[in-house]
Amino acid sequence: MKSHISFITLFAAHYVFLEASCNSHSRNGWKLTKVLGFSWANCGKPDDPAYLKTLNLSPDPIPIPGYLTADASGTTSVELTSPLSVNVTLEREVAGVWVKIPCIDELGSCHYPNVCDLLDQLIPPGQDCPEPLQTYGLPCHCPFKAGDYSLPSSGINIPDVELPGWLTNGNYKVQGILGSSEKELGCIKVSFSLHSSLHK
Repeated sequence: MKSHISFITLFAAHYVFLEASCNSHSRNGWKLTKVLGFSWANCGKPDDPAYLKTLNLSPDPIPIPGYLTADASGTTSVELTSPLSVNVTLEREVAGVWVKIPCIDELGSCHYPNVCDLLDQLIPPGQDCPEPLQTYGLPCHCPFKAGDYSLPSSGINIPDVELPGWLTNGNYKVQGILGSSEKELGCIKVSFSLHSSLHK
């Protein structure tokens, strides 16, 4: 999934956190305090054109708010053009059993018909790509040309994040399948634990 998909994955994660925060209208909410035990793996087919080579996040646990160091690399043998769909499956461990979380307010196990539109919402066309992408000349809009991409070790500031009540303390697994015209282009799965606290 190399550069293209790794950056799409990072943007999608950022989008989920923003949506979680913006969709919470209650004065009493859950504030994310740390993410720990992050791990990832490719889950695509052997002939998928896009895959992630490396993705490293530190420290562990990651404090929220706080400072994250990340590096990533990936590759795609085909150009990734709009529309690029993403099918997300989110599971939470409950009493030793993994339970699928439905799509609620565009969070959870959701189908996003075009991640290119999500990127345009996060970063309006014509606006500079955010750091550290701009420093390394990495794209943040579709289309993404075929080739190899890498993000050297970079620091990222993480703001406060407020979560809905159903997305709180626990162990989670997320699988994302990138596709175009009903064809799978790549797949990545991640696992992590969330720790949060109730604030007023």
